[in-house]
Amino acid sequence: MSTPLKPARLTLPDILRVGVSGLKARRTRVVLSALGIAIGIATMVAVVGLSTSSRADLMAQLDRLGTNLLTIEAGKDADDKPVKLPKAAVSMVERIGPVEKVTATAEVDARVRRSDAVPEELAPGVTTQATRTDLLDTLGARVERGRWLDTASERVPTVVLGTIAAGRLGVTGPGAKILMNDEWFVVIGILAPVELMPTLDRVALVGFPAAERFFGFDGHPTTLFERSSDASVEAVRGVLARTVNPGDEHSVKVSRPSDALVAKAATDKGLTTLMLGLGAVALLVGGVGVANTMVVSVLERRREIGLRRALGATKNAILLQFLTESLLLSALGGVAGAVLGSVATVGYARAQGWIAVIPPWAPGAGLGATLVIGVIAGLYPAVRASRLHPTVALNAT
Repeated sequence: MSTPLKPARLTLPDILRVGVSGLKARRTRVVLSALGIAIGIATMVAVVGLSTSSRADLMAQLDRLGTNLLTIEAGKDADDKPVKLPKAAVSMVERIGPVEKVTATAEVDARVRRSDAVPEELAPGVTTQATRTDLLDTLGARVERGRWLDTASERVPTVVLGTIAAGRLGVTGPGAKILMNDEWFVVIGILAPVELMPTLDRVALVGFPAAERFFGFDGHPTTLFERSSDASVEAVRGVLARTVNPGDEHSVKVSRPSDALVAKAATDKGLTTLMLGLGAVALLVGGVGVANTMVVSVLERRREIGLRRALGATKNAILLQFLTESLLLSALGGVAGAVLGSVATVGYARAQGWIAVIPPWAPGAGLGATLVIGVIAGLYPAVRASRLHPTVALNAT
């Protein structure tokens, strides 16, 4: 009595070998199809990585600079006339219990030129401000070259330039002389960029006593900078205006410079969502490319399918073969895209001076998405191939 024949069963290694051999036979087409998937995944990984790195850098910046700095600026009264803050505004704010540090600057009417050979109408756009000597300590700023004003230099014709102001004046280091109105001032320092108050990068800073002596400054501050403990920032903010100007608190503007950095983070988050959407579109286009490649592959390989079916391959074996090819093709693009996106993130982050942060879930989610796309894109071609009748497939032209 003869033993009935059973169809051969393909093991997982067999299925993988058949799938790989199918891709190797069409290498150029495979590369082009995988490229679409790779672009989509690389875009998504890079967008998530760069967004995360940017936010991490921003949070580190906020931690370094602090979110407890408040600025108090003179505004305008009910008649739309400029208001002057009291000369004793700093000491008035110091009397608020939770206040830890407070300092002030004031706008000064002084034209700044590199030399008397520069016409006044061609001044380089550098303004002058008077400042107290504790400004850097309160703002957390630093001098990049030279030194800061002290109790001696704040009384004589010496000046510290913001980094942009120095560039506009062509000053590269301390020791240079610049003309302020009709007085020569010696540059003793150049500030590093002031991250919380970038407007100071464009000014020339002199001491309060020097501003009074050489420019007729009246001693009224224009802006106050105050720091208190993080827990008491809002409470202090609520009383600053009426403390500085009890008669007309609405003419005083109180703001928090770190809010601009927080708003920047929110803007970056919205842009990240948009870019992720574009990456998803690229991934969808790549999936369509994979589906198209698999459909064409089935049409071109009908004789092969017919021969395998005639030799005993089951419908499930044919379906698994083409589904495996689709999955391998998508996975190839996914791995390449994850690597490219990670490399792009690290490269750009280092160029910006950030710490590169790539969330583990980003490449993982990308690879998972490619497998889903591989199944969806390959399912129809695989089912179509499995349903081909051996006789019809062998007679295909």
